[in-house]
Amino acid sequence: MTRRTLLATLSCAAAEAPAPLWDPAVLLPKASAIAPLRGVRFSVIKAHEPERDGYGFLHGVGLAWHKGKLYASFGHNKAVENTVGEQARGRVSTDGGRTWGDVFTIDAGDPGQGLAVSHGSFLSHRGRLWAFMGAFHGARERVHTRAYVLNERTGAWMPRGVVVRDGFWPMHFPVRMPNGNWIMAGFQVGGGEPASVAVSHGRDFTRWDHVVIPRDPGLKKMWGESAVIVSGGEVLNIGRYGGEAMALVSRSQDGGRTWTTMRPSNLAMATSKPCAGVLSTGQRYLICTTAADTGARRAPLTIAVSRRGQAHFSRVYLIRNAEFPEGPGDSHPRANLAYPYAVEHQDHLYAGYSNNGGRKGMNINSAELAVIPVAALHA
Repeated sequence: MTRRTLLATLSCAAAEAPAPLWDPAVLLPKASAIAPLRGVRFSVIKAHEPERDGYGFLHGVGLAWHKGKLYASFGHNKAVENTVGEQARGRVSTDGGRTWGDVFTIDAGDPGQGLAVSHGSFLSHRGRLWAFMGAFHGARERVHTRAYVLNERTGAWMPRGVVVRDGFWPMHFPVRMPNGNWIMAGFQVGGGEPASVAVSHGRDFTRWDHVVIPRDPGLKKMWGESAVIVSGGEVLNIGRYGGEAMALVSRSQDGGRTWTTMRPSNLAMATSKPCAGVLSTGQRYLICTTAADTGARRAPLTIAVSRRGQAHFSRVYLIRNAEFPEGPGDSHPRANLAYPYAVEHQDHLYAGYSNNGGRKGMNINSAELAVIPVAALHA
């Protein structure tokens, strides 16, 4: 073998190797061996109660702390998921998520025009609370993102129009990058459902550029809902793989404008939307279901963390199991705990998630909350 051939072979092997996301020196535990977190406080944001309100579908919890209040949002529908009639709704808590006020509506869509508005993300910035919600026409067609600003005097959500087009559905809170732009992760509905991001024009949150992340042609069926971690000049995208139970990864070195090809990592992860970020301790975190033996199963709900300042996750903790008789919240051996979303506030990580309680049907969920002491997340 010539030196050129050897180098080409090594380069090909490196390209095909799983991208390092989990510390290769550490064994990823099975679900039964994952250490439970201590001191976690649980509550129910919105129970599944169609006998009272008529709503069956609920999904996509979003959270934001804003001026001492905790806001939660979710997609809500009296019919089935991703149909006209879907609404962006939410609740607000004045006591850290222990109790919640009446359900409010961000946008009920326009059934007469075939427009539905669903779940998305929040951003509290410079005294304003923004909401960015996925929207569509008909049966999840012409997907786009709409922006809103809370009028705190009246409680109304003021529309700021369509801010991202071309199929973009936001899945993760916007994160500020060193260049002053913000990046919001999600995915593109259509075109193979790749992971994608929206990049702001500075602090103008009505103007975003949609960037689709290239995917390895060898990937199987994809459903690229994604999250981002910003670390210095690098942006890491962690995406859901619809074909297999593993996390996908891609990296950008230019503020989200161009990306490496999205490819499998070395970390098992359920086929569900992930939530990721950097804690005030300098540790990275990833909330989903990451265990050696769960496959596509959306339980238990776990959080993986890195060591302070390190790039690889090296420890995983149990947030809660599907069966949770001590409550509050739904408990069932076949419960799905999915679509996490988290924000840190005063040394605690507030993690919202969907819980189907073992109910049959597409995302017939309650919305629940776990409040995790950051000090408990040792690596």
